[in-house]
Amino acid sequence: MAANKPGKAEILAAFFDDGTYSPLFTDGAVSAAYGCANGQNAYVVFEDGSPVGVQDIEKNIRVLEMAAETGAPVVTFYDSTGAKLEGGLDLLNANARLTAEIARVSGVVPQVAVVTGTCAGTNAINAAAADVCVMAEDAELFLNAPFNAEDKVANAGSAAFAAKAGVAAVTAADAVAAAKQAASIVALLPANNLAGPALFDFAAPSKALDLVKYSAADAIAALADEGSIVELYAGYGKNIVTALATINGSAVGILATEKAALCHKCTAKAARFVRLCDAYSIPVVTVVNTEGFGKSEGDDQAGGIRQAARMAGVYAEATTVKVAVLAGEAVGPAYTVFAACADWRVAVQGCTVAPLAPEAAVTVLYKDEIFASDNIVNATKAKAAAYAKEVCSANAAVANGAADTIADAATARGAVAQALDMLASKRTVRLAKKHGNITL
Repeated sequence: MAANKPGKAEILAAFFDDGTYSPLFTDGAVSAAYGCANGQNAYVVFEDGSPVGVQDIEKNIRVLEMAAETGAPVVTFYDSTGAKLEGGLDLLNANARLTAEIARVSGVVPQVAVVTGTCAGTNAINAAAADVCVMAEDAELFLNAPFNAEDKVANAGSAAFAAKAGVAAVTAADAVAAAKQAASIVALLPANNLAGPALFDFAAPSKALDLVKYSAADAIAALADEGSIVELYAGYGKNIVTALATINGSAVGILATEKAALCHKCTAKAARFVRLCDAYSIPVVTVVNTEGFGKSEGDDQAGGIRQAARMAGVYAEATTVKVAVLAGEAVGPAYTVFAACADWRVAVQGCTVAPLAPEAAVTVLYKDEIFASDNIVNATKAKAAAYAKEVCSANAAVANGAADTIADAATARGAVAQALDMLASKRTVRLAKKHGNITL
């Protein structure tokens, strides 16, 4: 490890509360520890930059087993130059067992990968399989070394590259900052899939939802408690913003669309985020205001339809609490995917909820009248405005069952908080089912 890079003591001091933790096992290329991060009990596996052997991998497996037994998250700090080749097939078998254990524990206890140095080959696969991957900007992550690639892509292996590829959920300036980010994420996630939600002191946001100057980031900031937001996958699928946060002190996942078209990366990002929240019964709040799915044959060929279908399935199958905020355009497939299966739907005054965009609808419904007018463009706009008010408004959505309640932009946060409180018992029932305590 370079002299100017933080070492194990500095990194773990940044992760654990007061820098205090209990070491596990004997130190080597891989060491382990147990302590509290932002009040949450957590295990740590730490690679020191050296090649790893079979015994090092066995330590990692044992920590995952203990975490599943005790119901505590696992945070793995990745930095290794590779495997000790003298390990031979025993090393291959150990790596296979580790990858299998990571999969077995997935969805049982949260796993956070923190890439602080070199993370390559099987390590890269394991890091990408974590619930959340945090990466220091001076670290490297790759399946095959970039210099061996048959094609060359700028910045391959870098944190920026991993963020753009949708592997790194969060990037940080250095290893210490990455450790602090990991501690924040661990605090927002439940200890395990049967644990209750994390609760925090909170302050209300300084600004309300604004439909006129709408952006996804601002919409999340208007709903979440001040200073609680940890955005995930900011570099990937940029027309959807996903974040862990709190509302009235209780941890939630918030997904907000930009008022733009959605591509296959956006839908893949949304599906992964909702799946994470559902695994740990974290309520999902979805803010819908989008032009819908991109009108692109190229995006369809790249997986647009497949990923949209996958996202729709993830939303529909998710049994965690789901609240949809209809904060603008919620038309056709976009409404179907994001809002139709929500437990509670809040229609914000000024939104448009419809099977088809009003301007498109009126060109069919009032074709003869529009084409008989002196100005087709103005006639279309006038008819569309009247149609949107009468048929596609928040009031109309509630009247026909497409929404459950109406809120002004200024009171949207309160409506969401009220819905989360009302639906809290759903989470209790779900956990009871997991425990096998009740039969419904």
